[in-house]
Amino acid sequence: MGSLFRSEGMALCQLFLQSESAYTCVSELGELGLVQFRDLNPDVNAFQRKFVNEVRRCDEMERKLRYLEREIRRDGIPVLDTGENPEAPMPREMIDLEVKFEKLENELKEVNSNAETLKRNYLELTELKHILKKTQVFFDEREGSLESGGQTSLTQNLLPEDSKGPIQLGFVAGVILRERIPAFERMLWRACRGNVFLRQAEIPEPLEDPATGEQVYKSVFIIFFQGDHLKMRVKKICEGFRATMYPCPEAPADRREMAMGVKTRLDDLNTVLSQTQDHRHRVLVSAARNIRAWMMKVWKIKSIYHTLNMFNLDVIQNGLIAECWIPVANLEDVQLALRRGTEKSGSLPAILNRLSTQEAPPTFHRTNKFTKAFQALIDSYGVATYREINPAPYTIITFPFLFAIMFGDLGHGMIMALFGAWMVWREKPLSAKKTDNEIWNIFFGGRYIIFLMGLFSMYTGLIYNDVFSKSLNIFGSSWHANNYTASTLQSNKELTLDPGNTKQYDQTPYPFGLDPMWQISNNKINFNNSYKMKISIIFGIVHMMFGVILSVWNHRFFNRPMNIYCEFIPQLLFLFCLFVYLVLLVFHKWVWYGAGGDPASSPSCAPSILITFINMVLVKGYQKPDPGSPCSPYMFGGQFEIQRFLLIVALICVPWMLCAKPFILYRANKRKQLVMQANGGEGVVEEGGAGGASAEVVEEHTDMGEVMIHQGIHTIEYVLGSVSHTASYLRLWALSLAHAQLSEVLWGMVLRIGLTTGGEGGAGGICMYLMFAFWATLTVAILVLMEGLSAFLHTLRLHWVEFQSKFYSGTGYPFVPFAFETILDQAENTGAEQ
Repeated sequence: MGSLFRSEGMALCQLFLQSESAYTCVSELGELGLVQFRDLNPDVNAFQRKFVNEVRRCDEMERKLRYLEREIRRDGIPVLDTGENPEAPMPREMIDLEVKFEKLENELKEVNSNAETLKRNYLELTELKHILKKTQVFFDEREGSLESGGQTSLTQNLLPEDSKGPIQLGFVAGVILRERIPAFERMLWRACRGNVFLRQAEIPEPLEDPATGEQVYKSVFIIFFQGDHLKMRVKKICEGFRATMYPCPEAPADRREMAMGVKTRLDDLNTVLSQTQDHRHRVLVSAARNIRAWMMKVWKIKSIYHTLNMFNLDVIQNGLIAECWIPVANLEDVQLALRRGTEKSGSLPAILNRLSTQEAPPTFHRTNKFTKAFQALIDSYGVATYREINPAPYTIITFPFLFAIMFGDLGHGMIMALFGAWMVWREKPLSAKKTDNEIWNIFFGGRYIIFLMGLFSMYTGLIYNDVFSKSLNIFGSSWHANNYTASTLQSNKELTLDPGNTKQYDQTPYPFGLDPMWQISNNKINFNNSYKMKISIIFGIVHMMFGVILSVWNHRFFNRPMNIYCEFIPQLLFLFCLFVYLVLLVFHKWVWYGAGGDPASSPSCAPSILITFINMVLVKGYQKPDPGSPCSPYMFGGQFEIQRFLLIVALICVPWMLCAKPFILYRANKRKQLVMQANGGEGVVEEGGAGGASAEVVEEHTDMGEVMIHQGIHTIEYVLGSVSHTASYLRLWALSLAHAQLSEVLWGMVLRIGLTTGGEGGAGGICMYLMFAFWATLTVAILVLMEGLSAFLHTLRLHWVEFQSKFYSGTGYPFVPFAFETILDQAENTGAEQ
């Protein structure tokens, strides 16, 4: 848990492995998942590394398995996920796997090739069967018309006018795609100039294309013509339209005999096809039981050889040298994993040496399923610098709370909380379902954030006493409506609440949250405006002050006492003298000024906090009270002198932040140069240093121009940012009011119509049902989803900019260990997308 507040200590280690044990040791480290290897061959081409042949073999095995997987999915065979995680096979087992995959691929390809050939033969025989059946009708028509005497309408355009007696016509029969028939007919008419006669009939059932497996619709055609010249032209047109032509006997007896032979061959082909499909199905079912385990083995082998390609070769010792980052707390675990790897290979033990380095280590935070989402919010802004304080544990509370201030509604918060609770409850089955739906993956990954945002929104909804724009009267209102008629309360046009009116208000606050009478008052918005704006400023300043205080832990941890004196203290004083004082004025006005009692402390005499603060910053002179009025321009005695003192301190903090650190660094560097000159150009290692600046001065000579520019930018950013960031927290007030007003508009313009119209009986029930469904849909779509997303983004901005800018640099890089678990997840997601 300690690594959640600050990243874990990392050690750069050098690893010496024997060639015989390198594979097994890396395999054990992959199962452990706590070692990040460095590439020691960055300039070497990927095709020139030692284990490139093994990687290619793994790619080939993966290709064969992908082919098997596609065939399995094509047949709709389920791939069982037993949850087993097989170990990476030994190098000698790669040959067995290659032989097995080669045999399966060849067998499946042979079966598919045979099946395709059989299906093609089956298609041809089926088409021939339809041709014999359909053309029989055409020939029957022709023979019947010839027996009736004279030229038939079928062939009269094909015969010359002076022909005497019957003339034998040639014909071509075949099958063509149904959608090509119109174009085919036009081409025949134009190319043959109307000297051919086309008859066609549709095949009712679809036929399977053996190449693609798709179902296509075709038609049978027969073309009558006269002469060899037209015969050649007709055949070329048929070939151009990819029509399949079949021999069709002219004699009826021959056609019947051929039809019987076709039927017999179709029955035989059906039997053979059925046996072929059964054999293919058995092969795929057998492969489906093991394909997931095979895939995981291949991915592990491939990742191991990719990692080994990052190592250097030790020619003398016949071994491999690696460099890696390891968490200090897990050095013993890594040693045990290396020992297991060497025992498996029966080789000499591996040697692990810890190196000293000035390089910044990677940042590693241990997270669980609850803290992982909050850590992802921080890392999406920037990964923490090594050992820098981590904002994630504080964000677990502040993020849902600031969100809830903008989203405060008991009803909407309950919807969000129930959705998050459902995802948390169904966590295991939902995570087991792999999906490439990015929106769902985002929601599910942030299920604990959604759940907490819903709970906090329910709390703030109770504080605001807002439930779908209505209020709860749990403890009884402290306001009396005796002076208002029922029509006034119903119209809500003249009901104005005045806390100073004892006839309306018995001066007893509502025990928890806002009094429900404010919901129907005419001055509700004025009251909520003042209340929510002030609490937004209060929470914002507290949030920023907390961020400034967190920076001192960084300065102490990295041994930078100069930053404490030259940055933290003036920053804290500047924020306190101006903005914390503003918060104190708000509390003082809330406590001191109220209804009843001394006229000087009545609400009408309360000075404006905004005007008071502006006068303070603009150094306005002392304001004398009006002699004829009990009111005073100041809230308490000595306020003017206190404000002048606080302003002077705040102004002193600006040059303090701007000049103190560069001046101390300049003095320290001057001393360093004098000492080096006295020692003949040789430097010394200082333990102290002016103002505790040892950690920053003993390095190389500091460029004072760069230091001044850097310090000036940070000072201006902090001073101006304190004002703009404070104003930025007003988004809490603005979005809260917008959410409440939108909820009230939706209730009044949608659901109230359903409650007040529609008449009695069935018509009223139907109208109410439809309006409630419409209101519920808009509530979820607009008020929960869209408003929730808006509040989420604004809360994210408040944490990234206003809070984290006070102490968090976020210039590190993440610790990405060699872990089989991560590699398998990435490979499965890539496979699912493909």
